[in-house]
Amino acid sequence: MKKIILTMIFSLFYIVSASAGPGINIGLSGNLGVFHGEATENENGDIDRDDATGVVGYGSVFIEKTLGERLAIGVDYVPSALESEEASSSRLDKTSDDTGSTITNKVSLDFEDMTTVYVTLSLTEDIYVKAGMVQVDVITNETLGTGSTYADADMDGETFGIGYNKDFDNGMFARIEGTYMDLGSVSVTASNADNKVTINSLEGASARFSIGKSF
Repeated sequence: MKKIILTMIFSLFYIVSASAGPGINIGLSGNLGVFHGEATENENGDIDRDDATGVVGYGSVFIEKTLGERLAIGVDYVPSALESEEASSSRLDKTSDDTGSTITNKVSLDFEDMTTVYVTLSLTEDIYVKAGMVQVDVITNETLGTGSTYADADMDGETFGIGYNKDFDNGMFARIEGTYMDLGSVSVTASNADNKVTINSLEGASARFSIGKSF
């Protein structure tokens, strides 16, 4: 999927630079977000619940097409992976009444190819609101005592925001934006079907600074 998305974005950038058609905005953004997630692990009927909050910074690129004076549609893409902390759990696996071994499971997640398709509506000359749909690939990195593996998955969610846009005479612009994102839930099952991890919720708020060029 990453190659497809990158090809689409670079193709759009090439078209913009080649034609310099009107109503096109391209830019770069720096994002700083606080995210909170809740997860459940079901291992042979033993259920563990946990939650975590983390701060993450990341960059993104975007391209937009304006529709009249107030509306615009756009695509925002995060080229780098967002990595979670590693979670581990241990349990005693009895081989007999008197003997047993400790099995340790370690799991971490990479969130890759986060892509947002959105629409903005200008409320005033400088203030706008934003709403969009978010898709991200969830890549599992695990070391399970059973030797099994988890499959990768996708998460789909939504985002809402409000921002301030400042245009300059040379076609450049700068923006400050605050957004809320809800990525919903997803479950992954181990290949031996004995372990199942469910992300019950993943949501957060972020501050964003962008610079760009209008054509």
